[in-house]
Amino acid sequence: MSVKSIAVLTSGGDSQGMNAAVRAVVRSALFHNLEVYAVQRGYYGLIHDDIRKMDLRSVGDIIQRGGTILQTARCKEMITPEGQQTAADNLRKRGIDALVVIGGDGSYQGANKLSKLGIRTMGLPGTIDNDISFTDFTIGFDTAVSIVVDAINKLRDTMTSHERSSLVEVMGRHCGDIALYSGLASGAETILVPEVPYNLEEVANRMKENFQSGKRHSIIIVAEGAGKGEDIARELYEHNNIDPRVTVLGHIQRGGTPTHNDRILASRLGDFAVRRLLEGDSGKACGIIRGELVATDIDLVVNTKKEFNMELYNLGLRLSQ
Repeated sequence: MSVKSIAVLTSGGDSQGMNAAVRAVVRSALFHNLEVYAVQRGYYGLIHDDIRKMDLRSVGDIIQRGGTILQTARCKEMITPEGQQTAADNLRKRGIDALVVIGGDGSYQGANKLSKLGIRTMGLPGTIDNDISFTDFTIGFDTAVSIVVDAINKLRDTMTSHERSSLVEVMGRHCGDIALYSGLASGAETILVPEVPYNLEEVANRMKENFQSGKRHSIIIVAEGAGKGEDIARELYEHNNIDPRVTVLGHIQRGGTPTHNDRILASRLGDFAVRRLLEGDSGKACGIIRGELVATDIDLVVNTKKEFNMELYNLGLRLSQ
């Protein structure tokens, strides 16, 4: 059966580039003479039938905007079989043939459930954490790293002036990629991530040795999943009497204008999802691996943990001396 209409939603935590992805889905679908619908507030809107038709002007002037014009919300109802069935029924009631879901792991879980109920689905990786498997990068990750690097650059100026150390806590409960990439890009002396065990006494000793050898500052990046910044700073002080100033960047990492990399990635993935649906594909998660667009069974994606890049981590260790 051919696809004549597509719906798109954004779900879970917002990420920069979601709007660019929505724009790409809508305009690519309209290019192929399909009807396009937007679901407001993610799966909550899908279950409560908050769905509206889109046209070219609906997505005008949004490619550069952060957040999501479709809004997003957590939806406990979508975890239940009853909620999943209602969501599927609402799509069928409106004659919508397929659904594009933009979000992270939880959003993919919902798309996977709908796929098993016979709904044609495509998932786009919209999350700053970069924790989706079978894609090198997720939409929003590049922007989040750029925000962290910019913050570290500013902190380094004042830390050097006062000959102090700085500890920056970044997002990443289960995936340390933001800490890894921003730490490597900013020349941090220490990167703490949930994937790699660490010894704070060794970190403290290295900090002390660095200051004794003439270094005027020290930057420590910690992913939230590796420990709370204030707790780590307190323990470091107990070991070496050096008191790191703690900065928790929090949700500022999710906001702001997406980088050109995120805009292009989102645009490519949005168009790719529409074309795969037109080719009869379904139940896939779209991603990019070594620059090439790929579509992987979403059931495999949600059941596979993304592998941590130890090569980059070890590079950070070698260059932090």
